[in-house]
Amino acid sequence: MKLTYKFFIGIAIYLLFNNTAVNAQGCVAIRGNGSFSTMEHPMLDSNTAPGSYKSWYVTASYRYFKSFRHFKGTDEQPQRQTLHNEVINYQNTIDLSLTRNFNKYWSVTVGIPYLINTRSSLYEHGLKERHNSYSQGFGDMRIVGNKWLFDSHTAKKGNIQVGLGVKLPTGNYNYMSHFYNVTPSQRPVDQSIQLGDGGVGIIAEFNGFLNITNHFGGYTNLYYMANPRNNNGTRTYRETINAALANETIMSVPDQFLARVGFNYTFDGAFKALTLSAGGRLEGIPVYDLIGKSDDFRRPGYVLSVEPSVNYSFKRFNIFANVPIAVKRDRTQSVTDKQNSVTTGKYVIGDAAFADYVINFGVSFKL
Repeated sequence: MKLTYKFFIGIAIYLLFNNTAVNAQGCVAIRGNGSFSTMEHPMLDSNTAPGSYKSWYVTASYRYFKSFRHFKGTDEQPQRQTLHNEVINYQNTIDLSLTRNFNKYWSVTVGIPYLINTRSSLYEHGLKERHNSYSQGFGDMRIVGNKWLFDSHTAKKGNIQVGLGVKLPTGNYNYMSHFYNVTPSQRPVDQSIQLGDGGVGIIAEFNGFLNITNHFGGYTNLYYMANPRNNNGTRTYRETINAALANETIMSVPDQFLARVGFNYTFDGAFKALTLSAGGRLEGIPVYDLIGKSDDFRRPGYVLSVEPSVNYSFKRFNIFANVPIAVKRDRTQSVTDKQNSVTTGKYVIGDAAFADYVINFGVSFKL
């Protein structure tokens, strides 16, 4: 089977879309408002009418992970599981997006996630009993415009796409749940399972693909979301657990990033619609924002993963799945950690819970 431009565009973009969430695997979390991009531009021949460039795509994807392994820096804290005081997050995200291709170059995508989260902990419930807190609802909406730099009618060996957009604070960033053995019992849930962050984010994307042979090619996806807002005013109640955490009483509004690179292989014959991919994935939250201040409470850090993927392409829709598997997890020192280190004269760093892997799968339709 000859590996076409159309097919590689679809593979590269569906892989990017599965970020969503663009999420890091745990408390260092990129929620369902993470990166996404357009689906494929149609492959056209010289006889294609100009109006045929226009098309609509609908994509629906699902993401699941369980975070439970605690890290300070890159050092795992296995005693948390031994003592049964680890924090366990179960996060489910259904992400929906609609893409409009206007021509060979330009497209716009609008997307919104629906999140269902459960957080099991001991310390948030008076350190007496393990209980759950919950959050459920729509998250932050994304609107991104994208442009292919080269004519998709002729650039069949490779192409580059750039995107610029906005993330809107449509998700509840002060979602409340019931907590036990504390006053008040109705409190905001932890930052890692809030439905939004309260910021208007600036999204920048860079996507590229290269056809090396008829069956083999490569892809890269880069994504950064800048959140200029400093904090969102939502209480953490961390100072009630430890008075030394008085500088972490309000939730920060952090930036997010994602970088991916890898290779695709498309089969021939009876399996010509099947493509397997393998690559590396780096995602997380920086210590310092690109724009504005970085005060108050956040859990900065990153996850480095290997990412096997599979895609099966039909005439009008694709089915896809990928499973990023963590190989390195790092909960970096936050701004408040640095402040507390100066105050106490000792090195201070908080911890965060990470997952071993994330499960992503979904389907995209051309209308």
